[in-house]
Amino acid sequence: MEAQEIIQCRGHALVLGTHPTTFEVTAEPHLTSKGNCIIGIAADKGCAGLSSEFKNVLCHDDARLLTRLVCGDSDAEIHSRGSSQFTLTHPTDLVWRRSPFVCARTIGILSDQVAATLPDRLIKNLVAGEAMVVNLIVTRPG
Repeated sequence: MEAQEIIQCRGHALVLGTHPTTFEVTAEPHLTSKGNCIIGIAADKGCAGLSSEFKNVLCHDDARLLTRLVCGDSDAEIHSRGSSQFTLTHPTDLVWRRSPFVCARTIGILSDQVAATLPDRLIKNLVAGEAMVVNLIVTRPG
């Protein structure tokens, strides 16, 4: 089984990309310097806006999520896991976590990258306010 989503967002001058355990994309149009996990703002959807098809595949413990971030001349691939505990109900936020912690904003757990490990060039492009495309592909056996 496989499902895909594409999210459009953009960077902001206050993107720091320094959080050691998460990264986040939000539909909120503003960012403060306290949001060191937020790498994209003004997203066209949060967790609640994901298709039911995508949610149905992701909300299983055997689901695997591939996230590809593309911003200007840089990109990154993040591998995460889904969970049967996901609710995917947050209206504005999507959070990828290194830990297994789950809340309404969580879209990926046990992620192999976080804000602090994303490529420097990607963060620089986001600080410049460039547009970013977030490609999501979720798969599971069967």
